Amino acid sequence: MKTGFWITLSLAFFTVVLSVLSIFIGVIDIDWGDIIGGNTERIDILLISRLPRLWAILCAGAGMSVAGLIMQALCQNKFVSPTTGATIQSSQFGILAAMIFLPGATLAGKAIFAFVFAVLGTWTFIFFIQRVKFRNVVMVPLVGIMFGNIIGGVTDYLSFRYGLMQALSSWLVGDFSLIIRGRYEIVFLTAPLIAAAFIFANHFNIVGMGEDFSKNLGVNYNLVLFSGLSISALITASVVVTVGSIPYLGLIVPNLVSMFKGDKIRGSLFDVALFGAAFVLICDIIGRLVIFPYEMPVNLIVGILGSLIFLGLLLRRLNPATRKSMSA
Repeated sequence: MKTGFWITLSLAFFTVVLSVLSIFIGVIDIDWGDIIGGNTERIDILLISRLPRLWAILCAGAGMSVAGLIMQALCQNKFVSPTTGATIQSSQFGILAAMIFLPGATLAGKAIFAFVFAVLGTWTFIFFIQRVKFRNVVMVPLVGIMFGNIIGGVTDYLSFRYGLMQALSSWLVGDFSLIIRGRYEIVFLTAPLIAAAFIFANHFNIVGMGEDFSKNLGVNYNLVLFSGLSISALITASVVVTVGSIPYLGLIVPNLVSMFKGDKIRGSLFDVALFGAAFVLICDIIGRLVIFPYEMPVNLIVGILGSLIFLGLLLRRLNPATRKSMSA
């Protein structure tokens, strides 16, 4: 228990250090002297751009990681996440639907569409995998990836059909460079949703043990399952509608944290949130520095690192018995 406490404390300290570093990285230099001395221009940059960007990074990193943690617990599969469960693609489809049917919709209006479609898409994914006869460790995410590709294909077709590809591109690529005050506040919805996940963490763990086990303990299996998936979908949609798509985050972070903190949601949730926030901060800082003074989208950095880590996790999880069943 002491070890777990020090891990959490170290993650918190590391996240704070990265947060301070993130504030002072940019084309326009800001230092403590400008802030203390009351430099109006630098203070405006801090309040309008740097701090909103930081809050968006922290909320997006923590939210997407916790969303993946919930989905993995409920689906009893370490390779399920908003990326491999079609949740991100469903959110993007919802944004496109808002642009087609409500051309003048505000960001809040697009968010409502994204919420609805994300929940429906995630529920549909679960409907499919519950009917898959052989649900091994790889089959479930493969079903989600194929389903997500179908949704993505329909989204691409409709965006070309209605000339909205350029307008939709902002939500297809995760990027924090356009985050300013007044255009990011929706991402704060991740905070109460993460709190709800913590409150119902024990129920999610019970449901993750299976339907029969849940019924024996008096837990409504379907209600808790779809409530948890809805929380995960809402977190994902709030991130996508604010900063765009960030792949693999909900997949790799819970897996890495579980190596040290175990699989109980309540015992690892804060560590997952902190690790996710720190990971996105690192990727964003790399994206800002690698071709300075220009920026690389954060989803590109996360995608590269996430793909490598995902392959490592895949090879680690595939034991000889699993390889034999796949080859058969």
